Amino acid sequence: MKLNGEWARSVARTMDGVRILDQRKLPWAVEWVELTSAEMAARAIREMWTRGAPLIGAAAAYGLAMALRGDPLSLDRAYAQLLETRPTAVNLRWALDQVRDHVRNLPLAERAEAAFARADAICDEDVALNRAIGKHGLALLEELHARHPDRPLNILTHCNPGWLATVDYGTATAPIYLAHDQGMPLHVWVDETRPRNQGALLTAFELSGHGVPHSVIADNVGGLLMQRGEVDLVIVGTDRVTANGDVCNKIGTYLKALAAHDNCVPFYVALPYTTIDRSLASGDEVPIEDRSGDELAWITGPTADGAFAAVKVTGSPVHNPAFDVTPARLVTGYITERGVTAAI
Repeated sequence: MKLNGEWARSVARTMDGVRILDQRKLPWAVEWVELTSAEMAARAIREMWTRGAPLIGAAAAYGLAMALRGDPLSLDRAYAQLLETRPTAVNLRWALDQVRDHVRNLPLAERAEAAFARADAICDEDVALNRAIGKHGLALLEELHARHPDRPLNILTHCNPGWLATVDYGTATAPIYLAHDQGMPLHVWVDETRPRNQGALLTAFELSGHGVPHSVIADNVGGLLMQRGEVDLVIVGTDRVTANGDVCNKIGTYLKALAAHDNCVPFYVALPYTTIDRSLASGDEVPIEDRSGDELAWITGPTADGAFAAVKVTGSPVHNPAFDVTPARLVTGYITERGVTAAI
């Protein structure tokens, strides 16, 4: 997608490894970071330099390849090191499995090159999957817009389901970008998505760069907008969908689904097949990541004079689960690379 007017992927190969955007500094500073080892990749994932289930998987795949470049015998050790960085997003394990299974039976001298090739293929496939999601979602948006052709289509998102969470296009944002590019009038309500503000900082940054009309809203405004008829549909991404269709996504998604259900607003989940985990029967089995309370207790950003500062907003103890589970019964449909379906 577009970054400073130029087309770019969120992860790219370099001579020594891969480069990623440091998402901790967006949108105030656009800085690329080069990862040259499995240790750096693990840190980038754990500390959320890079985020989003598909992109975490891609970064981990390259991390495993870099480990094998340094030591072809480190396959299982590096795999375990990268796997433990984030427990909830299933794409992480999927991508690591892809690389490990691809190289395990190869001669040691061939492992690193083959691992990099498989990581490259994972990235290329992610772009193709997301574009296909976009095309199927576009048909859905066209159908909904045809019901009210005299006004923009109003879409509500949560967290960052965009190209910064994938290699390109994004999941929930892919239909939005394609619709905008073909001239459909639309407007996106962007949840701020506390505590890390991925919506206000990342999704809004993406949409601004691509010229998509949008407004950032507080997380709790969505229900009011739905009551007022100002939301035509909700589209979210996901970190894991279980065999029965339950959706694990950024905390607050469940509340949006409840509000949508109560107001008869369609609620869609956009995802590639790599995010489906059929080994788990339901969302009750998904490990929910508890993150540092500092994410909620502190807010960081530029001050009036342009300097960066961290501001404490509470001194009380903090409980900070990062994800929740939306039951399949609240999901209108799933937008996948194969089409829009009512069930997984």
